[in-house]
Amino acid sequence: MVLRRACTARQKRLAVELRRLRDAAGLSAIEAAELLGVNRVQISHIESGLAGVSEERLRRLAAHYSSTDEEFVEALVALATDRERGWWEEYRGLLPTPFLDLAELEHHSTYRRDVEFLFIPGLLQTEDYARAAFSSRVPELPHEELELRVRHRMQRKVILGTPARVPYEAVIHEAALRIRVGTRATARAQLTRLLELSEADHVEVRVIPFDLDGFGGTWSPMMLAGGRVPKLDTAVRDAPHGTGFIDSEAQLGVFRTVFRRVKDVSLDPSRSRDFIQRLAKEL
Repeated sequence: MVLRRACTARQKRLAVELRRLRDAAGLSAIEAAELLGVNRVQISHIESGLAGVSEERLRRLAAHYSSTDEEFVEALVALATDRERGWWEEYRGLLPTPFLDLAELEHHSTYRRDVEFLFIPGLLQTEDYARAAFSSRVPELPHEELELRVRHRMQRKVILGTPARVPYEAVIHEAALRIRVGTRATARAQLTRLLELSEADHVEVRVIPFDLDGFGGTWSPMMLAGGRVPKLDTAVRDAPHGTGFIDSEAQLGVFRTVFRRVKDVSLDPSRSRDFIQRLAKEL
């Protein structure tokens, strides 16, 4: 068994789900190994993401774990047998791994949802806006890495175009629309681009205005990416120490609820467009 030197977020997710299935079945790693006719170390490597698992072995494990959710098992098989090397691989060794993991996650997502309070969501940013945002980072990025990050962010937009057209919803606070990232011209172009993207039938942009009564909401940005089945949804949070990929069902439930509440209090898409147009005219 050849071990990976590093594993992607999707490979880690498969490993986590297999461990959860085993725990739910009340079996030890030794018992699982015996069922497959392998040693405990191999199970440990599979459940840590350091080793892959064949479709045949995965189905045997699922059967031994008494997993009756056929759709979920098929989704795990898809994770296990995916050998695609996407466009993000050209950045491996050049950008931090979470950048690649995010692009891969989005590539396989069935939907994408964002809530932002201080910045325009990355998938909706213009190149100049993204460059200005990355330029404000402390410590300052070397020019080459800054440009790599901008190019990577622009390539991520492929999921909104054809043929992918991944359903996308963004809830953006008025603060993010008003904060001038870069020059006045950059801000105006960004709002114009936001309006253009919101015209697509698979893209929905909503605004939370400052004067909304009683809004507590959440003041931390959040991102949700839909999996092949809801159990494989993923929440993403950015923090000073790095990007976090969240997959526990309890936490995912919280993120889904927060998004629903924030969406419910936001302006509908039509009123949001009018709101953004007014702001653009002020610039």
